[in-house]
Amino acid sequence: MADKVPPARVVRLVENVRSRLSRLSSRMAPAPIQMLELVLGTWVSQAIQVASALGIADALADGPLPAAALADRVGASPDGVDRLMRALVSRGVFRRHRDGRYALNALGETLRTDATGSMRSAGLFYGSRQQREHWTHLLDAVKSGNPVVESLRGKEFFEYLGDDPEFAELFNNAMTGISEMTVQPLVAGYDFSRYPTIVDVGGGHGRLLAAILAATPSARGVLYDMPEVVAEAPKLLAELGLTDRVDIQSGSFFESVPSGGDAYVMKHIVHDWADEQALTILRNVRAAIKPGATLLLLEFVIPDHDGDFIGKWVDLEMLLVAGGRERTAEQYRALLAKAGFRLTAVVETAAPISVVEAVPV
Repeated sequence: MADKVPPARVVRLVENVRSRLSRLSSRMAPAPIQMLELVLGTWVSQAIQVASALGIADALADGPLPAAALADRVGASPDGVDRLMRALVSRGVFRRHRDGRYALNALGETLRTDATGSMRSAGLFYGSRQQREHWTHLLDAVKSGNPVVESLRGKEFFEYLGDDPEFAELFNNAMTGISEMTVQPLVAGYDFSRYPTIVDVGGGHGRLLAAILAATPSARGVLYDMPEVVAEAPKLLAELGLTDRVDIQSGSFFESVPSGGDAYVMKHIVHDWADEQALTILRNVRAAIKPGATLLLLEFVIPDHDGDFIGKWVDLEMLLVAGGRERTAEQYRALLAKAGFRLTAVVETAAPISVVEAVPV
């Protein structure tokens, strides 16, 4: 699949054109109408959450259905489903045939549970009651510069997940879905074949590491995460035929990381933390890394332009929920220098994620 990923420069060009066209389209309406459309964006998100919760995309997988039949299949009101679908169709999510039957389209397909790069879990998590409540306190986070979860829940976000299994499942499934969407662009956009041994720090169940190893048949991997996390990894690695190529180790990156790697990969790890905690993690990597090895941070890197970029919105999520942040290339350069690394490159990929490459000094 990696050979089907377009070059990063082509994706950036398309994104730039889309951004300009979107701005042009918006300017054709009076400013108050433009603003109202932005304000009501939360309604669209909530409608997608409802469609995800009802399983509408799965119900349409076998073909188009009229509203009554679709409602019967998902266990909802025919009138309610018809009105929901009418609104979503107007935003390009699903389509309606001339005979009134509703059907999947490209966007609707992404809400199928079994779709490649499924966004159904993301729709469920970001539209959940708990996550909506967090965002209602954005004003507090912006005024204080601190996350709001601890004041709301009595503990930090990742600790709170342990107290709310249902919400934790929504979060984990959403992160898995979003991660899988970006894996192939990352593997296609960066040459991992230079590294005989690749250590994935905070690598979860090993999906990213598995994709890297599939693209670099001569490499071996080390998967490192908390014991309760890597406990699920052997099953996945066995299914992918990678059991003999991956050494699974457990522990906390706040205490130490495995030694002996030629490359240390951390995907969406550093952005979860403020500089003080991020430096603790990076210094633990510095203590373990050998001369000539490379550190690879897979992160949103805030660009030096005023155009739209998803990382700018994820940055608000980090402020609000975890107390972390997205960073510019210069901020990464400074942070890495404090931890004993020299930034050598920022490699863009077809995904909105870049590879921040650094070496020990």
